[in-house]
Amino acid sequence: MIYAVSDIHGCYKLYQKLLDKIHFSDKDLLYVLGDVIDRGPEPIKVLMDMAQRFNVIPLIGNHEYMAMSVLKKLMTEITEDNYDKVISSDFMTEYHYWIGDGGQTTLAQFKKLSADDRTLIMDYLEEFELYAELTVNGENYRLVHADIAGEAKDWPLEAFGPAELIFTRADYARVYSTDYVLVTGHTPTMLIDPAYAGKIYQNNRHIAIDCGCVYGQTLGAYCFDTGECVYVK
Repeated sequence: MIYAVSDIHGCYKLYQKLLDKIHFSDKDLLYVLGDVIDRGPEPIKVLMDMAQRFNVIPLIGNHEYMAMSVLKKLMTEITEDNYDKVISSDFMTEYHYWIGDGGQTTLAQFKKLSADDRTLIMDYLEEFELYAELTVNGENYRLVHADIAGEAKDWPLEAFGPAELIFTRADYARVYSTDYVLVTGHTPTMLIDPAYAGKIYQNNRHIAIDCGCVYGQTLGAYCFDTGECVYVK
């Protein structure tokens, strides 16, 4: 079976509970549509588990994007010669923005890792893809963290960068294309329609799968083979 989940946000226990509920095995695939880290209690544990699974396909979210920028610089050896370049005003802006958006738990846990495990985490984050495309039962799907921004909704996804795919919010009232279904996280479904709090939203050839688990809602997974929505809380 092929599944997608998004915005785990460090909710390791719910992530494990979901894998158990879907009986996730080596025969399955799980696409994780970003925002694995930050806000929740155990972001590094989620990353470490994902990194050990060949059949978990990670896509980058805005929280991974922010974290990578900051953590790369924090891992740089600071010298007299490079101090101004590494600890710049731009870096401090990025650092405070990330921390203010839930990054403090991720940073605290990252600091406790061994040097080897820090490198493992950074190398794994570099493997996160910007998008994925698949066809199941004759239907085409585009998977991104947040949106396909701009008017060119049918351009090949390689034409888009992070700014267009991981930061903006999708217009769920609009059909982007009849050629594919867009699958996104990023926007908790309760913000799309309060009636969908804790549920996967499906309408207008959109499937929105951020069910708001870190806000006390559910962690939801969508099964492409069956159309089933699976929830844990």
